[in-house]
Amino acid sequence: MMESYISVLTKGICQNEENGSFLSKDFDVRKAYLAGSIKDIISQFGMETVILYTAVMLKKRIVVYHPRIEAVQEFTRTLPALVWHRQDWSVLHSYVHLNDDELEALKMCPGFIAGFIDSEVINRRDLYDVYVNLAESEITIPQQAKEAMTMGKLHKEIGQLIVQSAEDPDKPNGQVVKDISLKTKEILTNLASFTEVLHDGEKPSLNFEALKQKRFPPATENFLYHLAAAEQMLKI
Repeated sequence: MMESYISVLTKGICQNEENGSFLSKDFDVRKAYLAGSIKDIISQFGMETVILYTAVMLKKRIVVYHPRIEAVQEFTRTLPALVWHRQDWSVLHSYVHLNDDELEALKMCPGFIAGFIDSEVINRRDLYDVYVNLAESEITIPQQAKEAMTMGKLHKEIGQLIVQSAEDPDKPNGQVVKDISLKTKEILTNLASFTEVLHDGEKPSLNFEALKQKRFPPATENFLYHLAAAEQMLKI
């Protein structure tokens, strides 16, 4: 078993007389990323899905509660698909207990999607920026996170696109993810137009004055600023 594992890890192939050959290239990791149903999430939360989209885009701390672990895990593993351009499932902590060791480890993460089956987690407002009661289909934003999560015209536009795409019966789950991703790329391209490179070899950073000169609605400007922080476009 160990020999086969090392062979796959180092060569991407494992050959066995009994079971034939295994080629890692035949198993696209993106198929695993699409295993969950984004359409089911949108069907459950409708326009409020844009809150989840915004929270994941801004790398906020998302806590999901449901008494059934299977529901928690299925839901949480699907959320990162809302920001397909990152393809980062390392933010997932699909089953967390309310004990000190696990919570301290969670607090070390700058942004995460964490699942709980203990209803008492709602009282731990120090843990989250967005609380999802999956059993009741409710999303709560605590006071300390409301400034960064302010919704405006842009969010309404994104929410409508998400819902319309998901409601199309001819669109498979993967196409809905693609539609959302295309909108995200449009937003990121717009954001990139307000960046500058101050020194050779450095990453582009946000020119806040250039952003302010566009006179976007306050909620849009606020979102783009916090998105620049999430995308590491702020000069520190």
